[in-house]
Amino acid sequence: MLRIMGFAALLAVFGAGSLPAESPPPFPEFSAKRVTPPKPGTKKRITVQIAPAPVRPAVAVPTPDAGGGATAKGRATGMGSYAWFWDVVSPALSESGPGRLEPALVRLATPPQGQGVAAPRLADLQRLAAAHGVDLLKATVGTRVSPAFALAVMAVESGGRADAQSGAGAQGLMQLMPATAARFGVSDAFDPADNIQGGVAFLDFLMETFDGDPIMVLAGYNAGENAIPKHEGVPPYSETRDYVPKVLAAFKVARLLCLTPPQLISDGCVFRTPSTMAAN
Repeated sequence: MLRIMGFAALLAVFGAGSLPAESPPPFPEFSAKRVTPPKPGTKKRITVQIAPAPVRPAVAVPTPDAGGGATAKGRATGMGSYAWFWDVVSPALSESGPGRLEPALVRLATPPQGQGVAAPRLADLQRLAAAHGVDLLKATVGTRVSPAFALAVMAVESGGRADAQSGAGAQGLMQLMPATAARFGVSDAFDPADNIQGGVAFLDFLMETFDGDPIMVLAGYNAGENAIPKHEGVPPYSETRDYVPKVLAAFKVARLLCLTPPQLISDGCVFRTPSTMAAN
């Protein structure tokens, strides 16, 4: 717009005729160097005066986007391995809302042939629930986080290894970065109960921030909550685009462990014991 207004102003000054040609830049000023005649007997020489080249200002090199999520792993861009999922489940923040869980699970159940998202086995999740179910239940009391949802995040993040540590420095069952752990009051990231409490607190914060939208909550957990508004939705990181459907696939299995399967990622869950699972 400014460029157009400037052009209109020039027309008003010079009239309908053609604009004058742009004048060349002035020749750089310099001072001549006085040269005295050579003394008798000296050899012939040529004196050349060279003006120093102007110093160009340095151009700042852009820094890469630093993620602030729980895992803060690689940031390779791309659609990831499940572009078919994002063709149906919008990554746009403008289309977010708490009612997107079921459509996302339906899409996961109807993948293109040979491109489905691998989910953890029920027996493996049952083993994790038996080991950490009490801590999950305690940590989720008074929050908007279903124990089954936290279990799904744990399964994808660490596979239930309390001593897990990523190359980027994420630690423990919920793979918390040190800054995230400190932010949510975790003193020992390798202590299962402490780590679960921190991971659930972060998930609860994301639930509040993104109004319970499971897509944005998971994207924020992986890439950092600030990456969501920056990219107006799920960031175009291939790892994050894969992470979201992986956790949702795990949640689809994890909710089968609940006496009453949760319909939302905020619903409560009391895990079945091995004896009740065998009875059913």
